[in-house]
Amino acid sequence: MEKPIKNDAITSRDVDFAQWYTDVCKKAELMDYSSTKGFIIYRPYGYAIWERIQAYLNQRFAETGHENVYMPMVIPESLFNKEKEHVEGFAPETLIATYGGKEKLDDPLIIRPTSEVLFCEHYSKIISSYRDLPKKYNQWCSVVRWEKTTRPFLRGAEFLWQEGHTVHESEEDARVETLSMLSIYEQLGKDLLAIPFLSGRKTEKEKFAGAEETYAIEALMHDGKSLQSGTTHYFGTGFAKAFNIRFQDRNNTLQYAHQTSWGVSTRLIGSLIMVHGDDNGLVLPPFVAPIQVVLVPIMMQKEGVLEAARSLQSELIKLGLRVKLDDSPQSPGWKFAEYEMKGVPLRIEIGPRDLAQGQVVIALRDTKEKRMVSLSDVSQQVPILLKELHQRLLLSAQQHLNDHIRDAHSLEELLDILNTHGGYVRMSVSDEHEVETIIKEKAQATARVIPFHQKGLAPTCAITGKPAKRIVLFARAY
Repeated sequence: MEKPIKNDAITSRDVDFAQWYTDVCKKAELMDYSSTKGFIIYRPYGYAIWERIQAYLNQRFAETGHENVYMPMVIPESLFNKEKEHVEGFAPETLIATYGGKEKLDDPLIIRPTSEVLFCEHYSKIISSYRDLPKKYNQWCSVVRWEKTTRPFLRGAEFLWQEGHTVHESEEDARVETLSMLSIYEQLGKDLLAIPFLSGRKTEKEKFAGAEETYAIEALMHDGKSLQSGTTHYFGTGFAKAFNIRFQDRNNTLQYAHQTSWGVSTRLIGSLIMVHGDDNGLVLPPFVAPIQVVLVPIMMQKEGVLEAARSLQSELIKLGLRVKLDDSPQSPGWKFAEYEMKGVPLRIEIGPRDLAQGQVVIALRDTKEKRMVSLSDVSQQVPILLKELHQRLLLSAQQHLNDHIRDAHSLEELLDILNTHGGYVRMSVSDEHEVETIIKEKAQATARVIPFHQKGLAPTCAITGKPAKRIVLFARAY
């Protein structure tokens, strides 16, 4: 059997992490660049990962009573301008169509950067009584934000996402919805992506335009930077007042509805790449991997090899696994490197010698360990190996996160941690806005979350020396 070949087309992570990321995106065939800056092509392998995320979330949304809908991709500018704070937050990022055919539009159309106003306009028409509530809608779509600096999956002029928009009878119900969706996102990380998200509330400076409160999940990348991977928002009645979403309550009194919004995007694919990947390319958690097992026949021209591989493929597919048999004319060594680069969790090698001994070789993508497994035991062992691999990736990512949360008691200490170790810096702060401005200017770091657990609050602010009000986690971020 040929030994795996190191793919020299991929830059080492520790040499140039940004180039490594780009190499993996391209060489693993996740995406390609289009002729318009910031608008990428999602290739089948990359889009299949997104479909796995969609499938998981659609099941969870259905279980919690949410329904999928679809709103138009354009928003009349007059409608968009109805919610002032929201507009001010998105105005610099909007792409606007001013012509329809050859005619100049009286009311220009904004390509949706998000769909709050569309949902609000619709809800104002269909909600009149408490009996109509709650309304719990979700949309899968693309949005356009005219970013100056773009990077595949992480920040694009167009990206794919889901956006949930719900309307509730009471503040309590809306707040429960906001946090329950955050919990679903956290579970998505553990169950599917093997990523332990750091979660908490955003500061006033970092919250979503138009929200009363924003909560986020943050993922820690291999290079020590944070990536905001999803958000949930409690809107209160701000949008309801702007769009006149009112209902007759149980006492026959007109009330404004309480709303939420929440979403994750294809940024999650970027998280997967940077959390789990290595110098040979992707390392995909088994339950999100488009191909969970690849079968590589060795000397497949020999009698019985292809037949045995096809039989094994059929057995594994019957277990509900996503299995590929590569019977292409490429050499086994090329195939080993190719599927390593694509992050396929398990590779099964089967050749004449293996058949003679009634066994196969199973290679684990994460540890690169090879195991000899009896042919009769493969169907039993593969599901176990996949679960174990997922758990190893999750534990490894959790350890990386734990090792990169440090306390700082001064600006100098914060700078030393960020420059030496990266990761999150936990600090007790006074006025958030004042402290955030100083840290952004001096350390190029931002407030990521206010953690739910505030144990260990110091008496004074680490930056200003004023009485501390809360603990905030800071990091450099994508």
